[in-house]
Amino acid sequence: MNGPVSIEVLRQHLIDPEICIRCNTCEETCPIDAITHDDNNYVVRADICNGCMACVPPCPTGAIDNWRTVLKADAYSIDEQFKWDVLPEQTTMAVPPADAAAPAQGDSTDEADGIEVDTVRGALVPPWSAAKPYVNLYTHKSPTSATVVGNYRLTDAATSSDIHHIVLDFGAMPFPVLEGQSIGILPPGASADGRVHHARQYSIASPRDGERPGYNNVSLTVKRVAQQHGDAVDGVCSNYLCDLKKGDTVSVIGPFGSTFLMPNHPNSHLLMICTGTGSAPMRAMTEYRRRKRLKGATGKLMLFFGARTKEELPYFGPLTNLPKDFIDTTLAFSRTAGQAKRYVQDAMRERAADVASLLKDDNTYIYVCGLKGMEDGVLQALREIAEQQQLDWDALWAKLKREGRLHLETY
Repeated sequence: MNGPVSIEVLRQHLIDPEICIRCNTCEETCPIDAITHDDNNYVVRADICNGCMACVPPCPTGAIDNWRTVLKADAYSIDEQFKWDVLPEQTTMAVPPADAAAPAQGDSTDEADGIEVDTVRGALVPPWSAAKPYVNLYTHKSPTSATVVGNYRLTDAATSSDIHHIVLDFGAMPFPVLEGQSIGILPPGASADGRVHHARQYSIASPRDGERPGYNNVSLTVKRVAQQHGDAVDGVCSNYLCDLKKGDTVSVIGPFGSTFLMPNHPNSHLLMICTGTGSAPMRAMTEYRRRKRLKGATGKLMLFFGARTKEELPYFGPLTNLPKDFIDTTLAFSRTAGQAKRYVQDAMRERAADVASLLKDDNTYIYVCGLKGMEDGVLQALREIAEQQQLDWDALWAKLKREGRLHLETY
């Protein structure tokens, strides 16, 4: 008599192309390079994915948290996934006998959990006192619309860095947001192959009660993309947004983000490190604190803000006019004529004693936002500053992540 036939079942990890905003967070986060993409979709390689779940919490939309139970021999290939516009339905399949089935891929294990903890650089949970965010109220299938009520250039017209402050009003349509969240903009038109443009993600630059207090509006900080990797290119959505006029309408999805949020308890300290348009969430958090400033609150704000030159720094004027007893700001410019290059990590080392004082305080929350290239330098500076003060950086880093006190949003 023949023994039972071995049938392997796979709980295949898939990404929903209708919700995905192509922000690359999942691919950057995956510790084993199981996620890849083409010009159409982000996909998961079934033969590599071990179900460690490291990619799930950072995804701003939840597109990554999709699964289909299939026979392993029938797993969806990446070529199939690249062509999808929607996820396939879960098909009915005969469940094999228990003694014939191999363990389903994707089950949580201590080893997988270890991968998540060891490889994710920032917190996967929000601060304990953060307000509860709303996410995915509007999707690709059912977006909402907003009206442009302001579009202002922030940087000197003589520079090539064209950064705009854009204010969108939602009228009577509910659109609740928190500082640190983002929205997706659906640019009109289609790509060369006829596919409708996917949403582009932008951090919100205004506090939860609106760019103008009491109004149902949000602001964005948008840099016009005219060059990429040294080649001339017109950024599809950035150029669209920067060219908008007052009264134009925009299709919006979101909001997104449930971890890069600010603490609400008044004695918490914010250590903010950013470059360029990475200033958007920092502006939102700073403005919320300014409006809600409480007498007797001991919470401190410390900001390190980098740009090529003073003329290319968004919000330079308003930022420098904030009260010195409210926020401690250090600016770093990397291309000032006649001066040595200076980056945010250099400025942090110069202020090592003050940064170390915040690192020692359990009420300190750290936020890093800007270009991907800054992340290594900032983390290295934090390590050096901690070790100068005889702090065990590895133990502190793990604690900051575990307690939702180190948040990284680089792109």
